Amino acid sequence: MNVKNERLLKAVDDRVDDLVALTADLIRFPTINPPGEAYRPCAEYVGARLKQRGFEIEFIRAEGTPGDTDRYPRVNVVARFDGRSPGACVHFNSHIDVVEAGDGWSLDPFAGIIRDGKVYGRGACDMKGGLACSIVAAEAFMEVFPDFPGAIEISGTVDEESGGFGGVAHLARLGYFSKPKVDHVIIPEPLNKDRICLGHRGVWWAEIETKGEIAHGSMPFLGDNAVRHMGAVLQAFEDELFPALDRKMTRMPVVPEGAKRSTMNINSIHGGQTEDFRPGLPSPNVPDSCRLTIDRRFLLEEDLGTVKSEVTDILDRLKRERKKFDYEIRDLMEVQPLMTERDAPVVKAVAQGIMEIFDREPDYVISPGTYDQKHIARIGHIYDCIAYGPGILDLAHRPDEWVGISDMADAAKVMAVGLNILLRGAGAR
Repeated sequence: MNVKNERLLKAVDDRVDDLVALTADLIRFPTINPPGEAYRPCAEYVGARLKQRGFEIEFIRAEGTPGDTDRYPRVNVVARFDGRSPGACVHFNSHIDVVEAGDGWSLDPFAGIIRDGKVYGRGACDMKGGLACSIVAAEAFMEVFPDFPGAIEISGTVDEESGGFGGVAHLARLGYFSKPKVDHVIIPEPLNKDRICLGHRGVWWAEIETKGEIAHGSMPFLGDNAVRHMGAVLQAFEDELFPALDRKMTRMPVVPEGAKRSTMNINSIHGGQTEDFRPGLPSPNVPDSCRLTIDRRFLLEEDLGTVKSEVTDILDRLKRERKKFDYEIRDLMEVQPLMTERDAPVVKAVAQGIMEIFDREPDYVISPGTYDQKHIARIGHIYDCIAYGPGILDLAHRPDEWVGISDMADAAKVMAVGLNILLRGAGAR
């Protein structure tokens, strides 16, 4: 290992206690989404930390985006430090929102407990440990190389767990993720410390509604049951669509293995008036509406139009063949698959960091689900973007979520080396 990186890695090692404390502090903000709790205080904490290090701080509220209210404002923080001379800008983007804790925890999910070489809590893995790593990596780099060219940005954004519309999507529309402001983006999602995530599968969310006619439940023959119509849709999916999807495979290095196939999940189903009754007694009516939400994940080799037609062709056939069958379908979200090229500058820089820290080539993977890279690419048109961060993806959203302290230290070192290469060049000393 060269001398410049020995100094850089020592600067990270000197900050491990601070890295752990920062991660625990971030976990203690219960930034639960929905509804969007504690966004502002968490963003202000990150901003105050970085302001002390000389960063210029902006707080950007995403007014008018889904979920934004005065009670639950969608507050993002963006910090920037300009170097001594012009150059590229490296941006570390982390989301500060977390999913609900849920049941099954053996400890307080928002206490930031440190035990047995791990930091526990909701968001420890996904992805407050990653945010802390990016901050510590940047601070170590700035100490060792105070005369660096270019700029470093660090953002804490909201709503990634619900699509990112009040976070990265909003900032991208405002120009925060676009050239010449930003050149390289690293998103510290938990994909394991020796892997680089190049992108993600595509996604199409849609709501299908089958129509019926209301009537008295004791005389269903006078009405038309929308739930039964939806049952025919589900049966057709089981018999035709799911087997067809299972036969599709991708060249993308998606993990885990099962995600190398096309998939569709039935996210929810709601029919009739029962859900509106209290205390839960059934409605005495024939349901005149049934709504089904689908989550279709598709591959680089698939066309979005074909993905949609596989569903609508079944619905149209049922409309022809099934008496009184009628439906509506509404698009909720669509995102194209993404895969950054392996010879992109940010990929090569982080790969070099992984080789120096672990003495081996990184694994290159694709995420089964989308994350905020989708907005950075489709809105900001920044394609030199990857996900790299500490943590084991399988622990995300589960009880007793944790991130390893040694994993965070290693990931921060990789980030610092990558930052050095992107800003100062591979041969800089």
